[in-house]
Amino acid sequence: MGLIGLQACSTAPMSQYQVDEQRASVREMADQTLERLYQQYPDARRRIERAAGYAVFSNFGLKILFMGSATGEGIAVNNATRRETFMRMVELQPGYGFGVQRFRLVFVFEDSQAFDQFVYSGWEFGANAMASARTSTQQMGNQLGVSVSPGVLMYQVSEEGAIVGVSITGAKYYPDPDLN
Repeated sequence: MGLIGLQACSTAPMSQYQVDEQRASVREMADQTLERLYQQYPDARRRIERAAGYAVFSNFGLKILFMGSATGEGIAVNNATRRETFMRMVELQPGYGFGVQRFRLVFVFEDSQAFDQFVYSGWEFGANAMASARTSTQQMGNQLGVSVSPGVLMYQVSEEGAIVGVSITGAKYYPDPDLN
């Protein structure tokens, strides 16, 4: 009887139509995010075009009292091959707070090794990367992009526009098994 209950709770695989719709939605989000970034910071276009690849994510976060979390989806594009990899992210945010935040992230991979590691090995963004990002942000002055690891630059775009502040901690990025 317990087995029947588990089967009833499982989700059915997505149809090809649903997969195509979801992919189109992620591509549209990425295009809108890049256009917003390029309008405010035209230099970002050149950086992305010259990079080995890039990834764009839409994130939604909720924080209540001592714990918060965020989830998101995105796409990573290899500039040499134009191959797309659809991705997911999950984040845990310890610390006191309250609120809801929507933002988008654009990662720029300066070399193929950094891109491949992000896409094929998954990527975790933790406290050490946060400390590095804060240091790099201060060193970069009023430039928008933040170096978050060797060969990886990140832009954070809120609903109001591009912002320098980096607020990602304890995040994991990985390929979406349903869309790839």
